[in-house]
Amino acid sequence: MQGKEKKAGKIGKKILKGVKEGGMNLSPRQGFFGNVMTTLVILLMIVLAASLFMTGEKKTEEIAISQVAKDIQAGSVTKVVVEGEEITLTYKDEVTKKSKKERETALSETLANYGVTAAELATIEVEIKRESGFFYWLLQIAPFLLPLILIVLFFWYVSRQVKGAGMQAFTFGQSKARMIDPDDKTQRVLFKDVAGVKEAKHELEEVVDFLKSPKKFLDIGARIPKGVLLMGAPGTGKTMLARAVAGEAKVPFFSISGSEFVEMFVGVGASRVRDLFKMAKKVAPAIVFIDEIDAVGRIRGTGMGGGHDEREQTLNQILVEMDGFEPNEKVIVMAATNRPDVLDPALLRPGRFDRRVILDLPDIHDREAILKIHSTKKPLAEDVNLKIIAERTPGFSGADLYSLMNEGAILAARNDRKTVTQHDLIRSIEKVMLGPERQSHLLSKKEKEITAYHEAGHALVASILPHADPVHKISIVSRGHAGGYTLKLPLEERRLQSRREFLDDIGVSLGGYVAEEMIFGDITTGPSNDLQVGSALARDMVTKYGMSDGLGAVAYEESGGRSYLGRTRGSADREYSEDISAKIDKEVAKIVDRALKQVKELLTKHRDVLEAIALELIRVETLERAEFEALLRKHGISPKSKVEATEKTK
Repeated sequence: MQGKEKKAGKIGKKILKGVKEGGMNLSPRQGFFGNVMTTLVILLMIVLAASLFMTGEKKTEEIAISQVAKDIQAGSVTKVVVEGEEITLTYKDEVTKKSKKERETALSETLANYGVTAAELATIEVEIKRESGFFYWLLQIAPFLLPLILIVLFFWYVSRQVKGAGMQAFTFGQSKARMIDPDDKTQRVLFKDVAGVKEAKHELEEVVDFLKSPKKFLDIGARIPKGVLLMGAPGTGKTMLARAVAGEAKVPFFSISGSEFVEMFVGVGASRVRDLFKMAKKVAPAIVFIDEIDAVGRIRGTGMGGGHDEREQTLNQILVEMDGFEPNEKVIVMAATNRPDVLDPALLRPGRFDRRVILDLPDIHDREAILKIHSTKKPLAEDVNLKIIAERTPGFSGADLYSLMNEGAILAARNDRKTVTQHDLIRSIEKVMLGPERQSHLLSKKEKEITAYHEAGHALVASILPHADPVHKISIVSRGHAGGYTLKLPLEERRLQSRREFLDDIGVSLGGYVAEEMIFGDITTGPSNDLQVGSALARDMVTKYGMSDGLGAVAYEESGGRSYLGRTRGSADREYSEDISAKIDKEVAKIVDRALKQVKELLTKHRDVLEAIALELIRVETLERAEFEALLRKHGISPKSKVEATEKTK
């Protein structure tokens, strides 16, 4: 019996282990299907264990009542135990057998009918057991009661889960905001953890001061801004900066995305807004942070957003909570967006989001500081120079720099190295910008030659035109969607761009197109993206920046005006006539044609340099800045220096 019990226990453990390894959670918080499966598995275990116990019992031989009479007459029986209709016989050789008799008839009467005399019966021990008591009746009804109890428990368990799911309907309008406790040091963020954005930090310091000691502001009658709108490109650290304000002030931080307010049912978003502010007021002073507020804060009355006004109701409730009937002095609302131009004017009026903080892309010093923060937990090799990495990453956001450092660590780990080297970080720059190397995308000999001349055209034009950025790297190794690439980086950080710089950038974008036509007498699909970039830049010069000789200093389109909510604007949406539209097209074509003519003259004059660069690219596939500049000097072309860049900006 003990062996069978151990066997049953092992099988039960194996079943439980299989359930856990299969991902099934036996807690009551599972979904309906998981709960049903859990219950069935438990029932299966009970049945299996019971069957093992039953099969493990030693079976007793059962004989007929006539055989009992014969054995008594033969004198081989020593004891008879009668319990209801059950008869248990013990023989002289200690063997136990069972038999049955009629329940209403006495044993002596039954045996007498088979010829057993009273004298023969008197020679053996006869024991009569009365069937009574709780355990007797429990054993009798157990085969019927146990399945019934299991079925009742099963339906009770399932109904409780269904009831719990039904109760969620009552919490549908509750806020889904996540709260960061100020005492939780693992999630606490401070200003020192956010590099760069010095002006933004300075703007938010008085908000921190107010949250720390609001009394000194209120006593003098000052009202701290109720809303702070963080505006900036994606990845510039808006969410991190909002968390840093809460961390510095040591107040609760409630964060939620704008899209989490809106559901398919009208009124749910407004209910969640009320619940969110109710939670924040209970623990005030506190910060409520709404990420991507443009999801619910778009201009009302545009007809966008579906067939109901759920989004507008949510926005109305936010407006009321920020500056409505109930004054709120200790809850500050912070929001983030990269589309401030689409926000409703009611959100931006004084009393609501009356403080707007702009987060720009980091400059070279900020990029170096951000890289230092992201490298604190990464073992760097001695050759790592983060200043060089910062110089080669203009236009990178904080999120891009984090991805760069992470990719560098991944490259080092893949090569089984314990430290991250400078080469890993340099390779990571290109991976973040263009994508991974497409090692399986092998170019044919002809395609490789075309790509080499194409990239050589870009690089040579960029090196000759005085206002173009210098070349740092040329490669004909495929990355992402690019068959090859020419990496240009400015010598100095700049916020403004001149007309001459725009014209030279258009010329550089046409360098590959002209080189292909000049060398091979034909054009491929390779320059398609270059043509799009150059044409778009020329159109922006005409319509946005007033850099056209024919149309003058008139802005015909706002920044981003050619795209409205992700769609290209049609002629009906334009704010100028068809005559002006035709003139714009002519001016764009004139700028591109002028740049095309200039590039053709340059490449024709320096064709020997173009061929030398292309042949070297075919041989080595990648040219770094030092190798490329040595090739230029060999053919009498001086590379650009920082001194030239300084003189150019004067």
